[in-house]
Amino acid sequence: MVETRVEQRVQEKTATIAGFPVRVVRVKDFEDGALVEQTLDYYTQCSDGSVWYVGEKVNDIEDGKVVSHEGQWQAGKAGAKPGLFMPAEPKEGDTFQQERAPGVAEDRSTVLAVDVDTKTPAGKFTGCIRTKDFAPIDKITEFKVYCPDVGLVREELTAGSAQLVRYG
Repeated sequence: MVETRVEQRVQEKTATIAGFPVRVVRVKDFEDGALVEQTLDYYTQCSDGSVWYVGEKVNDIEDGKVVSHEGQWQAGKAGAKPGLFMPAEPKEGDTFQQERAPGVAEDRSTVLAVDVDTKTPAGKFTGCIRTKDFAPIDKITEFKVYCPDVGLVREELTAGSAQLVRYG
């Protein structure tokens, strides 16, 4: 079994992508303690409260060296468009495309349940939503739980699961 860890940190710096002011989130993925991927994810929030995903820079890492940038995309380039990451008021049955980079990243999400309560090592959370996410390029289905003011707290993956252990 591979031990995985994901660290996400909202950066102080902001950016502009395809005319949108964005927040930058640095994500580091570790497997058995070794850094295997580092991304900069770009999000913007509209006045209605919806959150849009407008791209990501990707560094795939092997033995401490960057080996590829597979999956990298940016709205406004090569036909990529912003994807709806989270509707302002999600409802059961809502379906939306989080990533809209043809041939690169085309992930879709369906809201399975709203007003979900869940518990992780980081605490108890209420008012959450549960989604089914499908990545058609990789043919991977994941189930996720997102909670207000926190974000992603639980993932059920094909080969295991992940949950939030600490935030702040």
